[in-house]
Amino acid sequence: MVFDFSHVRASLVAGHPARSVPYPPALQHTLSLDAGKRAFDTVSAWKGYGETPLVSLDALADKTGVAAIYYKHEAGRFGLGSFKALGGAYAVFRLLAARIEAATGKAPETADLLAGTYRDIVSDLTVTCATDGNHGRSVAWGAELFGCKAVIFIHETVSKAREDAIAHYGARVVRAKGNYDDSIREAARQAEEQGWFVVSDTSYPGYTDIPRNVMQGYSVMAEEAIRQLGGRQPTHIFIQGGVGGLAAAVTAHFWETFGANAPIVTVVEPENAACLQESAKAGSPVTVGGALDTIMAGLACGEPSIIAWPILNGGVSAFMAIEDEAAAETMRLLASGQAGAQLASGESGVAGLAGFLVASEHQDWREALGLNTSSVVLCFGSEGDTDPALYAEIVGQTAAEVESVK
Repeated sequence: MVFDFSHVRASLVAGHPARSVPYPPALQHTLSLDAGKRAFDTVSAWKGYGETPLVSLDALADKTGVAAIYYKHEAGRFGLGSFKALGGAYAVFRLLAARIEAATGKAPETADLLAGTYRDIVSDLTVTCATDGNHGRSVAWGAELFGCKAVIFIHETVSKAREDAIAHYGARVVRAKGNYDDSIREAARQAEEQGWFVVSDTSYPGYTDIPRNVMQGYSVMAEEAIRQLGGRQPTHIFIQGGVGGLAAAVTAHFWETFGANAPIVTVVEPENAACLQESAKAGSPVTVGGALDTIMAGLACGEPSIIAWPILNGGVSAFMAIEDEAAAETMRLLASGQAGAQLASGESGVAGLAGFLVASEHQDWREALGLNTSSVVLCFGSEGDTDPALYAEIVGQTAAEVESVK
């Protein structure tokens, strides 16, 4: 099968600032290497922790005319199927640790929460959030891991498979009317009424501390990638959008690590939910409405995170929007083995790589982004088959069938 991305519908907003300056101190209150080290030390102490693989896609690099393509494959993260395991659960841990310290005057160790030492304090606490699937699964898992309750809100178009995956961890799942942003508002409303604690991956006025911890948890993945590269520095990162939390975490970590030599970052979104690209055009956060309908369910977000946006605005060089077919084609490409590895990666997980493949077909886009034969491209495959039925429908095989091929 020949894969051709030259006719895929897409748009690019380029020319935003590359990192000509060191990572600004003003942004370190949101994300920093120091806070990232604390997140890494915490998460790496959890049972089942292990680095996810960084896969070299040599055949695809040859085909697209770059020096190397690396793909951080997150499908096996803590058995939850996505990078979100790093963020939601870490924020639950930080929230519960703060409540325990307030009650006892002593900051608990990670092992204390895992052992149930403070069960009498945390068992009556309830965490909640809205989700397209993966974040809610992480929050539910974190609640089960550390001993509190969870109520997770999903919107009308979230699949039954994703609902069941959340409920598997003991959470109560509530389906709200409307789109993702409507479910955020419903979760916040009921949390205020019930005295629950919102653990959201997006921030809004008056609510920034917990989303900051979620984003800092994501930086564990970025730090792993740097270590796995063994001193080889990427020149380009293509990273998926959503509300911007993942993109900001990756951008900030590489920006602070490498300073003015940090990689050129391109953020990739579905064309029907391109709130970050629209924000880039406007120069300030913009909300996009409508159904936000896309197979890239984890990116079906219409409202940027207000703490992620300043990092993206200062550190991202381009914003791209792609049609769903680009993601579907990329899933099939990875499943086929023609990229140089046989990988089962989900609809949202492939978005960054799909954006690169589209860009590589346009000479003017290559020039705008500085893509050439010396480029080292890094993408984050942020999820596996988190909706197994949809994955099999798109690819024609199950994830187990794809990855059983040697």
